[in-house]
Amino acid sequence: MDFNGMIKPVPRTAVFRMDDYLVWCGSMVEHDGKYYLFFSRWPKAKGHYAWVTCSEVAYAVADHPLGPYTYKGMAIAGSGGSNWDAATIHNPTVVPINGKYYMYYMGTKGPAAYQTKPTMNDPEWWEYRNNQRVGVAVADHPAGPWQRFDKPCVDVTPGSFDHLATNNPSVAQGPDGRIYMVYKAVGDGPMPKGGGVICGVAVADNPEGPFEKMPEPIMVNPEEGWSVEDPFIWVQDGRFYALVKDFQGYFTKRGKATVALFESSDGINWGQAANPFAFDREVIWEDGEVERLDALERPQLWLENGKPAVLFCAAARLNDPEREDSFNIHIPLVRD
Repeated sequence: MDFNGMIKPVPRTAVFRMDDYLVWCGSMVEHDGKYYLFFSRWPKAKGHYAWVTCSEVAYAVADHPLGPYTYKGMAIAGSGGSNWDAATIHNPTVVPINGKYYMYYMGTKGPAAYQTKPTMNDPEWWEYRNNQRVGVAVADHPAGPWQRFDKPCVDVTPGSFDHLATNNPSVAQGPDGRIYMVYKAVGDGPMPKGGGVICGVAVADNPEGPFEKMPEPIMVNPEEGWSVEDPFIWVQDGRFYALVKDFQGYFTKRGKATVALFESSDGINWGQAANPFAFDREVIWEDGEVERLDALERPQLWLENGKPAVLFCAAARLNDPEREDSFNIHIPLVRD
């Protein structure tokens, strides 16, 4: 697969943003001819780094996969109290399985009194980050209501590569009917940052779990502990594929923070594709402008008839280094 060769110019209307909220992530499903885009958001007044402390998941609806999308309402916010996902819901990926919709997400909690505009210099910020865990919620309809669970579906394992945190889940149903998850993990290491950032695999017979974690990480950069994040997996023609953000450009050989393509025959053992470079931070608009972005990440795909049709990414512009106006961009793909 030559994923980079599938990318088409983007209509100027294929962007979703909000006036008072920063927008990140973006996972879309179709239901009865309508297209539901789930995204993370948090108040612009709190700045980009508040994604860790006060993100929530909302949704917008369109009549076409490329939009324009109209905001409709909240999907899931922090559950409050002392719950594992009390404060923040982030990284949604919504998957239709057996007539229901499953939202896999990252939830976290932290000091309730921490209400400032956060930065990575704050010890409280790292407490929220290190409490991140993967959860799941289920609904009969994309508009909800969503039922969540009392515990994460993929928790940390002390002493393992996911010793400190689990997040960034992506899920696909395999040809065997089982549920395969690739997730981001943070290992043990000097605090507060912890150890390496890598991906792992977990497998379940049912969408709610329980998930069995595979003992070894995948997509490992042997030269640098911070390897990959933001996986998105899908099954096409009986084979598994994954897009991941390549922190160092080790796999793509095209520079830092590019996106790499991986493949797997079984959803557990992964290797880089023959054409590992999927895309970088360059967008070609339909009017001919070529724009270099500061961020183009969190890739998610919408599949039409089992083939990638639209690539959804979180984005921020070069003239916005503080990411004060982040948005989701919907990139059309050539279908082979």
